[in-house]
Amino acid sequence: MNPDVVSARRSNDESVIAGMDNSHRSACAAQRRLLSFIAEADRRELWRNDGARDMCHWLWMRYGISDWKARRWVDCAHALERLPQIASAFAEGALSVDKVVELTRFAAPETERGLLPWAEGTSSGAIRRRAELEARRSLEETEAAERLRSVSWWNEDDGRRFCLAASLPAAQGALVAKALDRLAERIPQMPEEVGAGSLDQRRADALVMLATSRVSSDPDPDRATVVVHAQLETLVSGNGGCEVEGGGVIHPETAKRLLCAGRLQAVIEDHSGQPVRLGRTRRDPPPWMLRQLRHRDSGCRFPGCGSRRYAHAHHVEWWEKGGATDLENLVLVCGFHHRLVHEYGWRLRRERDGEVRWFRPDGRRYRAGPAPPPERRDLEPALSFSA
Repeated sequence: MNPDVVSARRSNDESVIAGMDNSHRSACAAQRRLLSFIAEADRRELWRNDGARDMCHWLWMRYGISDWKARRWVDCAHALERLPQIASAFAEGALSVDKVVELTRFAAPETERGLLPWAEGTSSGAIRRRAELEARRSLEETEAAERLRSVSWWNEDDGRRFCLAASLPAAQGALVAKALDRLAERIPQMPEEVGAGSLDQRRADALVMLATSRVSSDPDPDRATVVVHAQLETLVSGNGGCEVEGGGVIHPETAKRLLCAGRLQAVIEDHSGQPVRLGRTRRDPPPWMLRQLRHRDSGCRFPGCGSRRYAHAHHVEWWEKGGATDLENLVLVCGFHHRLVHEYGWRLRRERDGEVRWFRPDGRRYRAGPAPPPERRDLEPALSFSA
């Protein structure tokens, strides 16, 4: 082959490689800036009031990434703020985002300088394996803690108080604590609960929410239904107490509230204890309808969410207001977005073509991702809802 042709081809090849290298450096620098913005947005809690339960949830709805990647990005974004040398190597393209995400799981300010040469010369898979090893506890300690796990409960104050005690391995306890705290953060604070004890109260509410969700989805209704016995005159007057079958005593207003959620049946009795009415035990669709709903909607229909965990069948026209339990009146929503509808004023509407439109409490339509151009926003005014 002509030497000039060979030289020209080699030059072109080198230009392509140089272009790739430059693009990689630019991509790393842009990714570093994005992570800086993510850390700042998380500090400012910009995800609140935007249909998200936390920063990770907001990221994967807004940018269409996986929940796993969103959580790694958020953790990495905060870690880089205390790891300036790794952050600099990342911005310069010496480390890829995959390596940085894994490296920041175990790097510390006092170790990052020594880790950099190793990280630059090894694979992202090797860095990830080291991260897993650094986080692993000994099997013997884990087994010992597992053997000591326990949960017990009892009633006090003549059945008016239910007490619960638990002892769990640290990892499982952290999981329980995290679940309760995450739920507690979404529970609105009542005016009389402002103060040091309010967090403990909301954690208690979160524990009840977890149990309610589990009981509601149990396939064995006879064993999973909580039964409350109440006299008719007690419910009307609001005086006296109602008895939880196998448990303690609750106030009539508490019984009325509990009937709105979970799998709970009220047995209304006359003064002699004879049942005069059995309340409905559930408003959930039958299994065949729920299968159809899950197949049709695939996951939560909130824009950009799609979550399948703890997804519920939501009545577009609310069940307690006469809404029918049929596919046309049902939409699959995750627990978080279900709560937005029932307790935070969000609304949704299912169109004839199957599209589900969501609206903020002020009536403005919500869309996932960055806002559409002004000319598109002007085409659709805010929706007005009647009380």
